[in-house]
Amino acid sequence: MIEIVEVTSKKSLKVFVKFPTKLYKKCRNYIPSLLVDELNTLRKDKNPAMDFCESKYWLAYKDGKVVGRIAGIINYAAIDLWNEKAGRFGYIDFIEDIEVAKLLLETAEEWLISKGMTKIQGPLGFSDFDLEGMLIKGFEYLGTMTTIYNHSYYVDYLKQLGYSKDVDWLEYEIIIPDKVPEPVKIVAERSIKTNNLKVLEAKSKKDIIPYIPHLFSLINSAFKELYEFTPLTDKQIKLYTKQYISFINPNFVKFVLDENDELIAYVLGFPSLAKAIKKGKGRILPFGFIYLLKALKLNKRLEIVQIAVDPKFQNRGVNAILFRELIISCNKKGIHSADLNPQLESNKKVRSQWQRFKHRQHKVRTSFYKELA
Repeated sequence: MIEIVEVTSKKSLKVFVKFPTKLYKKCRNYIPSLLVDELNTLRKDKNPAMDFCESKYWLAYKDGKVVGRIAGIINYAAIDLWNEKAGRFGYIDFIEDIEVAKLLLETAEEWLISKGMTKIQGPLGFSDFDLEGMLIKGFEYLGTMTTIYNHSYYVDYLKQLGYSKDVDWLEYEIIIPDKVPEPVKIVAERSIKTNNLKVLEAKSKKDIIPYIPHLFSLINSAFKELYEFTPLTDKQIKLYTKQYISFINPNFVKFVLDENDELIAYVLGFPSLAKAIKKGKGRILPFGFIYLLKALKLNKRLEIVQIAVDPKFQNRGVNAILFRELIISCNKKGIHSADLNPQLESNKKVRSQWQRFKHRQHKVRTSFYKELA
């Protein structure tokens, strides 16, 4: 018999967060989330997105053992912005048993219906900084620290349970050239001269920190048309600044400034932490931080988390400036390849820029939806 139990205590929330590490114990390509970050994201007293979100979490038990989990989420800011009563499911994991998946999803669906929602979509989180999209292609490749890895049977079960594709994201791996390609160099230099721009010469985190609030403001303006995006609040900005500043390496964070020293574009990269997080099993202590520090210093692979250009400066060659600077730093630090964060299938403008590099599009992930009666 399968039993669905709501998570109502800190103890059961820890069980909720730790379940995937047990489910994927023998999966070589699964990368766990940092457990402390996921725990804080799900806690109502820790996550500032709870100012405009409502959520419930459930665990599935079979024969006394945890066999699945799911979160139901309502982002009221997204509902107001997109004018659609769409609730979300996220943090979904389950054993290879369609009955477990069915009961978990039905539980989330029934709760959303009780709240007046007419549609469910996911997997999505509380905001765009949370993991989103179910992997549907590329199971044979190692996951990354900023994406979801899931078993292939998840996809089959969702389709059997009446879920359809809402949107797709495509993922790329690029090879870093051993020198800046001449066309990139020419476009970058022309853009700097024509637009009166300059690159921030950051030698340490201290040089970057003053621009962090502007970075988030740029996110709010550059990404506002993207799927289910909601602007980040001041509380969220403070949290994400604190959460990610320790991982920032000035070599792989490039800022482009205008003539008034205002931030108009950036690329944000991290040395890949995937293997380090896996080795530490998602834990910082007792030894996880050692693996992370080593990965931050000695690495041949990069994760490019975000690229953003102020809408006023798009289509003016600014991306070439970012690419030029990033290639130079990668060459100096021995970085040979990079994983790109998921790109919306419909965002052809962003996806087309990778044609400048030797690349492969090797993963696809989907947000599913279902109309609710």
